[in-house]
Amino acid sequence: MTDIYKPELTFADVTPIGRDLMRPESVHVMGQGRFAVSHRGRGVSFVAPDGSVTTRGPVDDEFIPNGIAPQPDGSFLIANIGEDGGVWRLTEAGDLERYLMDVDGVALSAANFVMTDEMGRTWITVSTVSRPRFAAYSDKVRDGLIVMVDGSGPRLLADDICFSNECRLTPDGDGLVISETFSRRVTRFDLGRNGLSNRRTFVQFGRGDFPDGIRFDAHGNLWVTCIVSNRLWRVTPDGQKQLVLEDSDDDWVDAVETALSEGRMGREHFYETGKSRLGNIASIDFSADGRTAYLGSLCGTSIVSIPTTKGQTT
Repeated sequence: MTDIYKPELTFADVTPIGRDLMRPESVHVMGQGRFAVSHRGRGVSFVAPDGSVTTRGPVDDEFIPNGIAPQPDGSFLIANIGEDGGVWRLTEAGDLERYLMDVDGVALSAANFVMTDEMGRTWITVSTVSRPRFAAYSDKVRDGLIVMVDGSGPRLLADDICFSNECRLTPDGDGLVISETFSRRVTRFDLGRNGLSNRRTFVQFGRGDFPDGIRFDAHGNLWVTCIVSNRLWRVTPDGQKQLVLEDSDDDWVDAVETALSEGRMGREHFYETGKSRLGNIASIDFSADGRTAYLGSLCGTSIVSIPTTKGQTT
């Protein structure tokens, strides 16, 4: 079996949902046709079935929600990638409370992602402990963190990730995969009582692809959103890549790659998209029946939906 680079879908298959969203980096299907997305400068926005949007959280221009994680009590945990960093709880009433700001004396200064698993454990990634975080826009900096919080408190499981991004438990629960954005790879660990072990590359990407959001589907395939290239990949359990969607600007990819090679990559390279219309896709979730995927982005003002069934491996 070989990797397949011809996209299954085109931009004509993309449908926008909602409007006037503010940095909807993290998208979650909430059921009954509702979605929750991160909202820069506030907290969380909710998109209703009719496309209308309501937003929860106090106004704070320095607060930059990246990953968000819905909780059973109606609150959300929020990874703040803004300068204050840390993971915060947004209550159902709309108040922001500190949840976790440091682990073992290490500040969670660029908290990227947070999720709570079925066992009640909370997983947190921190892209870098470098300040400003843009100093870590390099494949030579490996100071990203993986943190796990359980009934015994928070534990630092890894501190040498190349710009930690989203992580997910493997379908069997025995492993953890994480996007190492500037190494252009998804890395897999075995997960045991003593933490993470047996680190290896699950899938490697190439020019223009900077893996960000990841999520497993019901068939065990890992879907990977890539910023800069605006490509969406589906990766089979044995690591083969199928390009699902692409709306890439080759000239912009060249500009970003040149900046990276010359050591001058900055914030602007993630917040401009060239001619791409996808807005730097950064997260993914699925409908209950798995037939539709929903994509969040760094620069879009809507979430978008695409069908998943064309060429789907079962």
